[in-house]
Amino acid sequence: MKIEFASAVPAGTQIVARIVAQDSLPNGLEPTLAHGAQAARFKGKAGQVFDGSAERDGQIVRVALAGAGEPGDEGRIANLEKAGAALAAKYATSGSDSIAIEADGLTAEELAAVLTGLRLRAWRYDRYRTRIKDEQKVTLAKAVVIGAPEGGEQAWTEATALAEGVEFTRELVTEPANIIYPESFVQRCRERYEGTGLEITVLGVEEMTKLGMGALLGVGQGSEQPSRLLCVKWNGGAAGERPMAFVGKGVTFDTGGISIKPGPGMGDMKWDMGGAGAVAGAMLTLALRKAKANVVGVMGLVENMPDGKAMRPGDVLTTMSGQTVEVLNTDAEGRLVLCDALTWVQKEHDPVAIVDFATLTGAMIISLGFEYGGMFSNDNELADALAKAGTACGDKLWRMPLGPAYDKLIDSPIADMQNIGPREGGSITAAQFLQRFIDKGRPWAHCDIAGMVWAAKPGATWDKGATGYGVRLIDRYVRDVLES
Repeated sequence: MKIEFASAVPAGTQIVARIVAQDSLPNGLEPTLAHGAQAARFKGKAGQVFDGSAERDGQIVRVALAGAGEPGDEGRIANLEKAGAALAAKYATSGSDSIAIEADGLTAEELAAVLTGLRLRAWRYDRYRTRIKDEQKVTLAKAVVIGAPEGGEQAWTEATALAEGVEFTRELVTEPANIIYPESFVQRCRERYEGTGLEITVLGVEEMTKLGMGALLGVGQGSEQPSRLLCVKWNGGAAGERPMAFVGKGVTFDTGGISIKPGPGMGDMKWDMGGAGAVAGAMLTLALRKAKANVVGVMGLVENMPDGKAMRPGDVLTTMSGQTVEVLNTDAEGRLVLCDALTWVQKEHDPVAIVDFATLTGAMIISLGFEYGGMFSNDNELADALAKAGTACGDKLWRMPLGPAYDKLIDSPIADMQNIGPREGGSITAAQFLQRFIDKGRPWAHCDIAGMVWAAKPGATWDKGATGYGVRLIDRYVRDVLES
């Protein structure tokens, strides 16, 4: 969506919107609109919209009032995003191509929040839809801000970087697996990162074989699509300063391998690369806003297919760390991808801390539903900072336990470990598995976001489908911790 700034409502604008605090209709509102809003029980609650008509300058225009909740609420910014998102949801397919937003009473930060919500909720991926009915087509293409506060345009310019990162993640997650596979994921990133200053390194099968990445390669060996390790660096901090590392699971399609998944719902597994998608989008955001930090993003990219060459239950894999893994279930593949990626980033970049993102376990959804990502960490300071960042930006995390009692559940009688434990505590034993590949003393957190990257129903700032979860969390953490 195109965002413009003007001093007055442009001629021909079909919708004029105003952001309204709860229980506080704007002064000077036309009596018919005020009466209509009261009759419709419009209270100005966050995300509530009233739609009416009024005569202005000799023309009849649609007037929208978007609720932003209580003005002193701690969630003010989130509520303002909901207000903008509600306008997009209401008018995206309305037939109108533009909307004017009167910014009276908003600060620069508040205006940026409204526009962020508007843009993110308006995002839709219709590339493959060739027979959409006219009334289903997105028509809203432009928003014009009227009377922006001082610093409003600059605030939106900075927020645009975040919106672009979220949208890129949604694009990657939404694309089907015949379009996005390891190599095309890399190519899509190359194209999107061009001119941003991001440095890209790609390891192919031959390079990873030489490095001993038997776990990551074991997952992908049943696929016709060669596996890749993608590393993206942003050097915005002090020269020579050790980077922060974000690592993403990128299983571009997961059949379960030989331990094949049930057919119903398997098509959803195109988004099993949501962790890598989050890292890819976040790196774009950091580069576009020229973050003052050194950050490295690593994505392990594989396709898990059942084939004569595929790994089998009972196989033993040797990881890059030298540790061995007995594979009891080939559908517990994400941890095998991540363990080699974690080892590689530690050996290659020696990061100050690591946070990994992965749609790792269905057990996480059983535990937390679709409200929180699960977080496991060996460092309280890192965990607290991530939780705080998640609460502030809306990508919420809930900390889960780690401990020796869980760790012993993945011991193997013939190898150093097995890739699954018992049914109980499945998300925890997966995290315990990953922890075995973290160097002693290195702060690390694992974010199991299985319930967060894809939504079956619309949310605050997204429609059904890819949410873009993780981009805002990474960006906020970088702002709060690395750039503070």
